[in-house]
Amino acid sequence: MTVRWHDDVDLGEGICIMNTGNCSVIQHILTDVKAGSREYPQILFITARFKVSERILRSLMESPVVFILFLATLTFTDLAHSQTIYASKNPVAVGSSVTLSSNVTSGGWLFNGRLIVITLNETYDISSTWEDRVTLNTNTSSLTINPVTLKDSGSYVLENLVDGSFSQLTLLVEEPVSNVTVQTNKINLVEFNDTAVLMCSVSKGTSSFYQWFNGSSMITANEHLQLSSGNSILTIRNVTRYDQGPYKCNVSNNVSNDISAPVNLNINYGPSNAKMTVMPVSSIYKGGSNITLSCSADSSPPAMITWMIDGVYQTNTSSIELRDATESKSGNYTCLIQNTVTLRFSSKTTAIQIVDPVTAVAVNLSHPASLGETFSLSCEVTGAVDIIFWWRNGEILISADNNNTAFSPDNKTLTITSAQHSDGGNYQCQAFNAVSNQTSHRFTVTVYYGPEIANVMGPNLAKAGDYATFTCNATSNPPSRYEWYFGNDLVSNKSEYVTQSLTTSMSGKYLCVAFNSISGKNSTADIILTVVEPLQNIIVEAPMMPAEEGYSYNLTCNTDVPADYIYWMKNEEPLNQNNKIVFYNDNKTLHIRMVERYDNAKYECIAINAVSKNMSTPYMLFVNYGPETPFVYGPAFAETGHQAVFNCSAESVPPSTFYWWFNGSIVANTSNYTTDVLSLSMSGEYKCMAINNVTGKNSTNSTTLTVIEAIESVMIKNTTIPIDTKNFTLTCKVVGPYDTIYWMKDNMMLNMDPSNDSHISYYIENNMLHFIPVTTYNDGIYQCVASNKAGQQNSQQYRLLVNYPIQNVKLNGPVTSVKEGYAYNLTCNVTGPADYIYWMKNGQRLHEDNRTFFHKDNQTVEINPVKRYDTGSYYCLAINAAGTMSSALYMLVVIYPIENVEVKAPMTPAIEGYSYNLTCNVTGPAEYIYWMKNGEKLHDDNRTVFYMENKMLHLSMVERYDNGNYCCMAINAFGNMTSPTYNLIVNYGPEKPIIYGPAFAEIGRQAVFSCSAMSVPPSQFFWWFNGSIVSNTSVYTTSLLSSNMSREYTCMAINNVTGKNSTNSTTLTVVEAIESVMIKNKTIPIDTKNFTLTCEVVGPYDTIYWMKDNMMLSMDPSNNSYVSYATENNMLHFTPVTLDSDGTYQCVATNKAGDHVSPQYRLWVNYGPLGLTISRASMFMYVSLTCQADSRPACDFSWFFDNQSTPLQNTPSIVFPATSQNFGIYTCKAWNSVTNITMYQNLNVTAHAPAIHFPYQGSLMMMVLFAFSAPVLFN
Repeated sequence: MTVRWHDDVDLGEGICIMNTGNCSVIQHILTDVKAGSREYPQILFITARFKVSERILRSLMESPVVFILFLATLTFTDLAHSQTIYASKNPVAVGSSVTLSSNVTSGGWLFNGRLIVITLNETYDISSTWEDRVTLNTNTSSLTINPVTLKDSGSYVLENLVDGSFSQLTLLVEEPVSNVTVQTNKINLVEFNDTAVLMCSVSKGTSSFYQWFNGSSMITANEHLQLSSGNSILTIRNVTRYDQGPYKCNVSNNVSNDISAPVNLNINYGPSNAKMTVMPVSSIYKGGSNITLSCSADSSPPAMITWMIDGVYQTNTSSIELRDATESKSGNYTCLIQNTVTLRFSSKTTAIQIVDPVTAVAVNLSHPASLGETFSLSCEVTGAVDIIFWWRNGEILISADNNNTAFSPDNKTLTITSAQHSDGGNYQCQAFNAVSNQTSHRFTVTVYYGPEIANVMGPNLAKAGDYATFTCNATSNPPSRYEWYFGNDLVSNKSEYVTQSLTTSMSGKYLCVAFNSISGKNSTADIILTVVEPLQNIIVEAPMMPAEEGYSYNLTCNTDVPADYIYWMKNEEPLNQNNKIVFYNDNKTLHIRMVERYDNAKYECIAINAVSKNMSTPYMLFVNYGPETPFVYGPAFAETGHQAVFNCSAESVPPSTFYWWFNGSIVANTSNYTTDVLSLSMSGEYKCMAINNVTGKNSTNSTTLTVIEAIESVMIKNTTIPIDTKNFTLTCKVVGPYDTIYWMKDNMMLNMDPSNDSHISYYIENNMLHFIPVTTYNDGIYQCVASNKAGQQNSQQYRLLVNYPIQNVKLNGPVTSVKEGYAYNLTCNVTGPADYIYWMKNGQRLHEDNRTFFHKDNQTVEINPVKRYDTGSYYCLAINAAGTMSSALYMLVVIYPIENVEVKAPMTPAIEGYSYNLTCNVTGPAEYIYWMKNGEKLHDDNRTVFYMENKMLHLSMVERYDNGNYCCMAINAFGNMTSPTYNLIVNYGPEKPIIYGPAFAEIGRQAVFSCSAMSVPPSQFFWWFNGSIVSNTSVYTTSLLSSNMSREYTCMAINNVTGKNSTNSTTLTVVEAIESVMIKNKTIPIDTKNFTLTCEVVGPYDTIYWMKDNMMLSMDPSNNSYVSYATENNMLHFTPVTLDSDGTYQCVATNKAGDHVSPQYRLWVNYGPLGLTISRASMFMYVSLTCQADSRPACDFSWFFDNQSTPLQNTPSIVFPATSQNFGIYTCKAWNSVTNITMYQNLNVTAHAPAIHFPYQGSLMMMVLFAFSAPVLFN
């Protein structure tokens, strides 16, 4: 360090400050500097004249960082206020920055009297204590502190070195609030019994302000909610179920705020508002029914529900289900509702009556009923029965209706005397009880009689090989049994007897016997049968030689069995004897004299006997003859270049063989002969010869042919268009020589005689046909014919269509509707000539494209494939020279898949007892619509009707059971689509309300009643008391009860949709309240000492019982070997109390309104100290001893050394240097201030314990110096 001295300074001059008599501050400073006893890192020499206060000088002296020597004359002045300090923010948060501003350029900043910085014009120096956090703006002398700490709160002074004035500012530094937490004395509380204490704390923050919130609502103090400790503690007295939270604590100060995480309280309450529900609701239940009983109550935690039937415990469930219930399940059902935490109880009871239904009814007959005798019927019933009715053939039987009918006293037996035919029939009995009735199946009673005289039917004559069927009948009831006999043999035991295949040996008498197994009577009858063999094989036989014309011929009829008669047929006609036909050998032989060709025919013989008639296979008789003179067919003239065809035929059997000759040579060996292509040289005679190879005869004939020049072609021409009433000419063009021309119309020669046809308006000129004029009558097919000697040649047909106005146009189609994607044709039928046909759709002409095609001169249009947009109005337009005509419109409907289906309902709701409609809206063509409910198809009945082609579903007088999911399905040829379901809700009710609520309640408390009623929509509820409405909700909580509030409470349920209402009432009795229950004690519980808890109850009560750790305290020593307590009136005595008695205790006071549980009392049994021990540890140059003991509450510890009476230290642990003077016996004393028990424990500490070793004495001295210097170094 270098010090510069100014010449004007006299280090020896003393200065007195403020006339105090103290040595001058300056002198002390200079003396310290000169002597070198204090070191200053920096010395600033000031040569100007200033006014310096004592405050600055004192601060300078105390600061080891900066020291200032005033080299000019110093003038000490009093301080005067003349400046103002401004803070950028005040208060300011810890860790942020703050700027203090003023307009002083030369002066000193002080904090709580200690110098921060001194500045002269633009020169300044900052104390080392502040230099890392303070900056000075020399232009404004503003001081910035960054960051600020809590220690920076205080008074800041700025002193002007020029005029000695000063200004002062108090700066407040606050720590931001953080980590706000809420703790509770306990989370689990009991409604009305416990008090909740919520404590709000912060880990950091100063000058805090506390606010509490329940949910989003700020809490204000009242009798129930109390705030204390600067609002940091919230106390909720006698908590209710509505105090569960969430609770949040908001802590704020001038610089910040923070809010805690939400805390919820678990409020245990109930059971309250207990209710029992029985479904279904009924006064008497039918056996086999399913009955559900359920109990519920408002409770937290959920209540434990125990069921009793007629006082007998059953099960712990919230509900009981009686499946297929029987009469044995009848009884009083009680549910006991217990909250195991609040230890409160409630119960509900209802009576269930079950009657088993009649399950079986049957009719039995005593014995078979016989005509004129007595019989009885009995009605057998399974199940209880109250009354029985009898029915016959659907009509009820009454004994007064018939003298022969009688009933037993209980109607179970029906007796009929002297049975008649009319007493037969279908009998039923019907049994009734309170829950059911059942009718037996029909029991048919038959009145037996007979048999009467037997009657036999069957054949007297039969054909061998056939089966004979005989039937026997005798009137009888039951039907007779039958037996058939042939000879002495039994052949059948049925009324109908069919024989085996008959033979002639089975001819004879057949006997039938009929008998009644019940009456024991019988009757007989017989029949005679004769069996005859049938005719089967009949043949017509002929001689080996063929029949030849002019010679006789025989045919013979042969049979396999004798025939009674034979006759002959020719060509399926009977053949009779004449001068040519003769029969021999009983008609077996047919003799034909001098057969002729006309005798050719089919011959058959028919044989007959008693059982059969049969015909032979036809025999074809052929008579051979000829040939006769041949017939020659062929032209007399033929044209060159053509061919001539000749045909030769001759009568002959068998057919003749033919040969043709021309110019002496055979030119063909067939009956037909076709020449080669003709030339003029082929004129001449052509001869035919016929030869019969059987008769050996032949015959000839001939014809002459002349060949002439040919006509090559004939054609009709015209030069104008034929129009009705206009002249028109046809011309016949002929190539080649011809003799004549004539005209034909419609394959007939044209009539040229006006006398035969009034429509003739034409004439012929040479080869032309003139129409003067042409008319529609002249329409037809015309040909002109040119002829020569060889024949004639026709022109091609010429179709003459005289144009005239079209008379009719009709459009035809297969069907008026077609499925999309298929082909479809329309045909235009035109009456009258049409030159052209056009097709139109919706007034626009159709043209061919990739789907539209025209056929048959546009007569047919084909659309392939059809699209939905092809739907429209079609017509065809026919055109000719006389005009146009269109068909009528033809509407084509294209069927395509349905796109959307939905069910629409009216705006008004469905109400039970009123009609309701649903409508099926379909997008797309629908051919049929049907409706479904819950997946099942709906059908017409007395309440369900369909309208508008099933589009509308009409429900007449809807019922609640009509609730369900309705949908409609639309169908067309493409398929079907189903709408989304429409959930129909039928509004009904309300039924009679069911009320749940207490029968008893306490004065000063509130009663809660709940009302429910079957209703759709849910009803609105009103509660009435003393003729006034007290609530408009289903749950009614009374005001605080008084004794005059015992009375009837009425609930009215109103359905705002149906407009109906219904009421029910319950009675409440208000009793004196138990105001409080509290556990008190007068002594401190100490292990093995007697101890008593007292249950103090304010208000009348019936009983008291105790609970420990939320369970009822067992008073039975057999269940707990540790039981050492007993109850006496309202006291619980522990004899003695032990550590096993630790726990949470409550006492419960009960009255008719319920249980009242005290707040929890935490019993902690005090004991100890026990097991006192001393533990030892060594560290560096020190020894540590720690004393421990098991004790409640914690012990007080004291340490003694070498049996001294004064304790070294009153702490559990002691630490001392490991030096020889500290070696010795250390004694630990443990004392429990509650049990007043003291224990001692000794430990001998010797030199063998580890200690620090110092090598020489100088080091120890340095350590001591360091210890004394530390406070100065760290100031």
